[in-house]
Amino acid sequence: MKFCNLSSSTKERAKIVMKKITSFRSNSNKSTDSTFQNSELGNSGFTSQNISDTIYSPSSKTEKSPLPGFSKSPKNLRIFTYPELKSAMKNFSRSTMIGEGGFGGVYRGTIQSSDDPETKIEIAVKQLNSNSFQGHKEWLAEVSILGVAEHPNLVKLIGYCAGDNERGQQRLLVYEYMPNKTVERYLLSKSQAILSWPARLKIALDSARGLTYLHEEMEDQIIFRDFKTSNILLDGDWNAKLSDFGFARYGPSDGKSHVSTMARGSHGYISPDYVQSGRLTVKSDVWSYGVVLFELITGRAPIDMNRPKGETRMLEWIKPYLSNQEDIRHIVDKRLKEQYCLKSVQKLTMIAIKCLSRRPKSRPKMSKVLEMVQEAFDVIEMTPQPPLLIMDTKIVSQKSEEKEEKKISLKIKMKFLYLILGC
Repeated sequence: MKFCNLSSSTKERAKIVMKKITSFRSNSNKSTDSTFQNSELGNSGFTSQNISDTIYSPSSKTEKSPLPGFSKSPKNLRIFTYPELKSAMKNFSRSTMIGEGGFGGVYRGTIQSSDDPETKIEIAVKQLNSNSFQGHKEWLAEVSILGVAEHPNLVKLIGYCAGDNERGQQRLLVYEYMPNKTVERYLLSKSQAILSWPARLKIALDSARGLTYLHEEMEDQIIFRDFKTSNILLDGDWNAKLSDFGFARYGPSDGKSHVSTMARGSHGYISPDYVQSGRLTVKSDVWSYGVVLFELITGRAPIDMNRPKGETRMLEWIKPYLSNQEDIRHIVDKRLKEQYCLKSVQKLTMIAIKCLSRRPKSRPKMSKVLEMVQEAFDVIEMTPQPPLLIMDTKIVSQKSEEKEEKKISLKIKMKFLYLILGC
């Protein structure tokens, strides 16, 4: 497989990029990542603020770029005009919107293929809010990384748009469309269609391949920094691909052991050592990967306040079951019933435990993790299954009835309380 390498001078040029966009900075220091700041981790004194330096990509030899701060185009990316994308997204109407985040919306549409004008391809377009400096920097990071990185387990960035109109600066990213959405979607307890066990193992394997590429197979190491199930997308063949590189940044260089930066990430996934020290390494991604492995095994989110007391924090809830190999079956997603291979579950659990070592140096590097996950994948002893399993509708209706009964019971108790108090 052929991989594209980043040039060794990219970091120096990144500083130039940041100088060129200071006029856009405005009140950037007030910008924080709400996901992190509103969490308990945010109380530790660290805030999820701006990336300290923007990632820059090598330039193309042929094409001039309108991209601010870049003298030429990142490799192999198409440059779109705003009217072109506006037309493809039907004026960015709500009917084409498939997602919405803190820095803008995501839309679905079609464009002509660059290889064959007669062929239409489906795309997803992320439109960033024109007044968001944080969004602008994340946009630059995405273009910089995905413009030069090429791997089957990274979502493909087709092109970008950078221009001005009457509404201000327009920053858009054009990706391949991923029809099966996010992994998170199929792990939520409300989802009636759940991922089969072989599909979960395949997701673990694909994700490990993507992280290994970023950490060890690029000339300049990249730390993803926001690895979680909502950032793992599934294509039409259920292959998993890492997406959303807005938080990503360079790993340490010049013999340094870490990058010093404000802690940034999503509550429940971010490594505690990174939060406490602000020292970022690839081992921070390894921790997040361990959390995701347990999420795939249990079908539970890292933090779910709707769970009963003692079960709201997934990593705390599973601890009592990890000391005995036979007890591990008790943490497996109940919706799978008996349709899983216990041997592979046990192997994946042991890998996750290693990834979640409190000491970063004790965590394995991703290439080693990849080897271990491949072994777990190879020991599956069960008949082939489709990627999705449909939950028994009786189970779904029973859960709905139980919720309704609890609501009725609460109403009765409240009425009784009002009568006693004379309200």
